Amino acid sequence: MLKDSRIFMTGGAGFIGSALCRRLADECQIVVFDSLRRNALAEAGLDKHPNIHLIVGDVRDRDALHKAMEGATHVVHMASIAGVDTVLKNPVPTMEISLEGTMNALRSSVAHGGIKRFIDFSTSEVFGSYAFRVREADVTSLGAVGEARWTYAVSKLATEHLAHNYYKQFGLPTCAIRPFNIFGPGQVGEGAVHAFVVRALKGEPIRIHNEGDQIRSWCYIDDIVDSIVLALSRDEAIGESFNIGNARSTITIYQLAQLIIRLSGSKSQIEFVPWDFPDVELRIPDTKKAERLLGFRAKVDLEDGLLRTLDWYRRK
Repeated sequence: MLKDSRIFMTGGAGFIGSALCRRLADECQIVVFDSLRRNALAEAGLDKHPNIHLIVGDVRDRDALHKAMEGATHVVHMASIAGVDTVLKNPVPTMEISLEGTMNALRSSVAHGGIKRFIDFSTSEVFGSYAFRVREADVTSLGAVGEARWTYAVSKLATEHLAHNYYKQFGLPTCAIRPFNIFGPGQVGEGAVHAFVVRALKGEPIRIHNEGDQIRSWCYIDDIVDSIVLALSRDEAIGESFNIGNARSTITIYQLAQLIIRLSGSKSQIEFVPWDFPDVELRIPDTKKAERLLGFRAKVDLEDGLLRTLDWYRRK
């Protein structure tokens, strides 16, 4: 259904964007608009693919973004500053890139016309510190004003509202995706699985915050790419938000570290590091809406995904 489409991706050189490029590049023309703060695209060798055109730019630059989007049939808007440590150090750019960047992408989509789908990437962080089997319609809960930990979440929640209102007011066919803890081969940045796997393979200590009793559900990269392709293809996605994750792969951070050490055959020790900042204590999604409207269901469970990830890092 997407064959011969022209897909415009902001933030497309990141971890998820690069995996999506790999999935679609043989059948679609892809324009990646990215500041290259992180560049998984080049690491995967995808920047040389004949159907992928990389434009280095900042989503806050409306004119550059507008020009780059010309001729697009679909927009996947992923540009953001992510990772807790990076957000804590860059709270103002975090909000500017989310708010200004999304506004620019939406305005350009309406101005160009002919956009068949606009996917806004939100975050599971919109549910706050405690999120047990949360559904899309559940009340979102954000932390105190002035606490940098929540600047990413509050800006993403605002962009979700903005994207939905562009659908309601202008008829732009938008939807939003809320990813829950994505991991897998090719990951760049600060994700726990990425950090733990790299350290385990080197035999270095694996550091976890406080007691490591924070609970997460982990979703393999191939599964979220499946969900994006479905959201781009199915009209049932329009005007909706979707939790995308894998509740079957739920584990504490301490257990995750132990599992990675066991699967890798590592001699790494676990170190407990004091962490005085606010944290997400519990995050488990309900994905029934995505299953009902998109036909999405995560296929790769945690141990299988970790084995694939470990194999990729060993080969790398």
